[in-house]
Amino acid sequence: MMSHTRFCSFVASIVILSFAATSVWAASPEVDPVIHIVQRGETIYSIARRYGTSVEAITSANGIVNPNWIYTGQRLTIPTQGSPSTTVYTVQWGDTLFSIARRHGTTANSLAWLNGLSNPHFIWAGQRLRLNSSSPPPSPEPSGGSRIHLVQPGEILMHIARRYNTTVWALARANNLANPSFIYVGQRLIIPEESGQEPSPGSGEGEKWIDVNLTTQRLVAYEGERAVYSTIVSTGTAERSTVTGRYRIQRKYRYKDMSYPGYYYLPDVPYVMYFYSGYAIHGTYWHNNFGTPMSFGCVNLTISDAQWLFDWTTPTLPPGYNVIYSNASNPGTLVVIHY
Repeated sequence: MMSHTRFCSFVASIVILSFAATSVWAASPEVDPVIHIVQRGETIYSIARRYGTSVEAITSANGIVNPNWIYTGQRLTIPTQGSPSTTVYTVQWGDTLFSIARRHGTTANSLAWLNGLSNPHFIWAGQRLRLNSSSPPPSPEPSGGSRIHLVQPGEILMHIARRYNTTVWALARANNLANPSFIYVGQRLIIPEESGQEPSPGSGEGEKWIDVNLTTQRLVAYEGERAVYSTIVSTGTAERSTVTGRYRIQRKYRYKDMSYPGYYYLPDVPYVMYFYSGYAIHGTYWHNNFGTPMSFGCVNLTISDAQWLFDWTTPTLPPGYNVIYSNASNPGTLVVIHY
């Protein structure tokens, strides 16, 4: 029988190996740390970005128990390395670029740039991602006549868009923002030259498309520029956010069991429309708190609203079938998700 001491050593070895399989550090010589004095409006997250380090490294170096609480004037030791180390993370099942960025004190936009991702919403289990680099991602270059806005404490992209008579979507596109919900103090944002509202994705063609506004928690179905249906929804929380961008409905299920290991199992979820990976628009029978973000990233609707949308969208499910996949002759309806 294995002794208690040998058993503990065995367990510790497994833990170490498990961690090593997820993150790989290329060590480099230590040099004198930098001291940063916290300014009003700063967070450990923004400070970590400024110095090209991580939230975990700063909290560890300063013995901070709660990384959400620092104060103006506090002196923080910023650990540095002689030559910047590179961290490689192996994507796990259920990860998104945004969740990986939050965990490691960076942004989805930076990770997309570091890893050459043309679509920051597409990563896969087993993929190896670089988490840091010796140089920061380049700032977008303004075109002739474009204005630059310097982000101030407390600002969000929606407020900036209103100030310059543009849209969140236009700002996100002009600045290559993978997640429009995250901007930081001191960030330089290009204000696109065009003003007013951008043309609708389906304008002029009568194309069916769905607009999901994460700020107002509202879904609107359009045919071209004409709204044909509108309803409130519940989308992802800050911890498990709904992806933003443009997608096509990939597959539809009249009923589908849905689960998240360790959190929930929901049998026979009605009118499920997957538009990206595990993200779907679907009917909801387990809550009636629509208008409030509370999902694991999906777009929750009432069952009656989901049924209407299911029947209206493509690909069209034939009678008697439970699942249909989009293809060239039966493409999926466009879904636009934004703040």
